[in-house]
Amino acid sequence: MSKQKILLADDDGNICELLRLYLEKEGFDIVITNDGESALTQFKKESPILVILDIMMPKMDGIQVCREIRKISNIPIIMLTAKGEVFDKVLALELGADDYIVKPFEPKELVARVKAVLRRYENTNNDVKEVTYPNLQINLTNYELKVGGKVVDIPPKELELLYFLAIHPNRVFTRDQLLEEVWGFDYFGDSRTVDVHIKRLREKLEGADENWQLKTVWGVGYKFEVKQE
Repeated sequence: MSKQKILLADDDGNICELLRLYLEKEGFDIVITNDGESALTQFKKESPILVILDIMMPKMDGIQVCREIRKISNIPIIMLTAKGEVFDKVLALELGADDYIVKPFEPKELVARVKAVLRRYENTNNDVKEVTYPNLQINLTNYELKVGGKVVDIPPKELELLYFLAIHPNRVFTRDQLLEEVWGFDYFGDSRTVDVHIKRLREKLEGADENWQLKTVWGVGYKFEVKQE
């Protein structure tokens, strides 16, 4: 039985070799690249089950690599960021990264993050997950959104956020709760990534139906409001 592959892209050779040792002990096959362009090439060639991307890399940075991968795949992506790069962290999450870890970090912590992200991904893909409202179909099994019967292009994290809110109609969630439930971790600091995703979702859903809406609850958070009969 072949081992599951993880693609690790970082231009720091010491980090790569250290993570290779820890991840290989867990039974993974590690494919290492040291720049963004080769990372994208190896992703298409090797079909890994998860990608670990450093943000600052030569030729193509991790943000751009994440953006390109998300055009063709929803497999888990973990970003590595330097301490204090808040803007990069927020941007990475908006582009569809599943988690991030700040350098310097303990290798055991990254291994734990890898396992947690893979569990969430497997649980999501093993179950048929679909919710339907008038003029709205959200299918998380094949990552498809239909508005008014028409398929709408949507990034994976936007769809996951919409699905989560839609399966909990009329329930209010704070930004931190949404980050924990949809992105899968506690996120302290700038939570504007949720606001950005909600704004983009509203643009896609505008005028679709009067029976439901994405509503802001001022001072609290957001909810998927459904009119009661």
